[in-house]
Amino acid sequence: MAIYPQLIIEALKNVRYPGTGQDIVSAGMVEDDIRIEGMKVSFSLITEKANDPFIKSVVKMAEQAVLNYADKEIEIKGNIAIKSKQAPRPGLPDLLPGVKNIIAVASGKGGVGKGTVCTNLAVALAQKGYKVGLLDADIFGPSVPRMLGVEDAAPLLEKKEGRDMIVPIENYGIKMLSIGFFVKKEDAVVWRGAMAGNALKQLIGDAVWGELDYFLIDFPPGTSDIHLTLVQTLPITGAVIVSTPQEVALADARKGINMFTGDKVNVPILGLVENMAWFTPAELPENRYYIFGKEGCKKLASENGYALLGEIPIVQLIREGGDDGRPVALNENSIIGMAFSALADNLVEAVDKRNRELPKTGIVEVTRK
Repeated sequence: MAIYPQLIIEALKNVRYPGTGQDIVSAGMVEDDIRIEGMKVSFSLITEKANDPFIKSVVKMAEQAVLNYADKEIEIKGNIAIKSKQAPRPGLPDLLPGVKNIIAVASGKGGVGKGTVCTNLAVALAQKGYKVGLLDADIFGPSVPRMLGVEDAAPLLEKKEGRDMIVPIENYGIKMLSIGFFVKKEDAVVWRGAMAGNALKQLIGDAVWGELDYFLIDFPPGTSDIHLTLVQTLPITGAVIVSTPQEVALADARKGINMFTGDKVNVPILGLVENMAWFTPAELPENRYYIFGKEGCKKLASENGYALLGEIPIVQLIREGGDDGRPVALNENSIIGMAFSALADNLVEAVDKRNRELPKTGIVEVTRK
């Protein structure tokens, strides 16, 4: 039986692209470069993006279709090349060449106000004139868009150097992206770790972050494969651990510290932040009530030789500012605004010290047995 290009084309019309259900010939995915040498057939498939998640399965389906519908004797396996319309993402660890410092803001457990601290810290840094980016990587509870007053924003795409790039949303002098922009806010994000990890890699590597002094990443609570994805993708300058003073939170904060400082990860701890340190009622401004315990974070920092970067009290204005999309750090002259301003100053100092005394952090190498 003679093998000719149209026979291959007809066979490939039986392959449907999983993302759309359209056959790959009609979708324009089959390049006009079919080569036939005896029983050996080769050609190229064209993808929209360099990291198309479906392309491996499409190649396998195309190979099988050629054998089933053209001739089972055709040599096709390993002869299908992949071409991309979009330029590939830069390799690791050069995803963010314009970013000077990458800061992980993390906590051992949820409910300690990590997102609030991270958002107000970003605002405080921007108020001081630094170029700041913020990635909301808390993939299952993305709250930063609301706290920055951009919950209904929709990031645009921009063609840059042959790639479709996401343009971060800007407000209060901060460039920000969140998975919250790409899911309905009332929907639960039910994703496997690999899906969540790939989404975050896109928000990091396929976005126009530009020149930044500080790129803050609001990590999910706990220790998970999302954390591993991030440290395998970016050389993180250092981590800031947020906790309340209570023992239950501190026990989890220790786990968070151990995750970053372990031999395989080796990310320096820049310092700790004690959130909800005390409560002062507006009518009794001199009084302090230590609802969650007293100076627990301060003791943990001291025991481990870490800096206490800041103590943030429980203040109704912090909650109101988060709900209203106007972070309290915008008011630098208020008592709470000054607390976040001091936290920002202490972070800058801690980062400078770390960069003077320690080598640049590398990305965590992926090892497979």
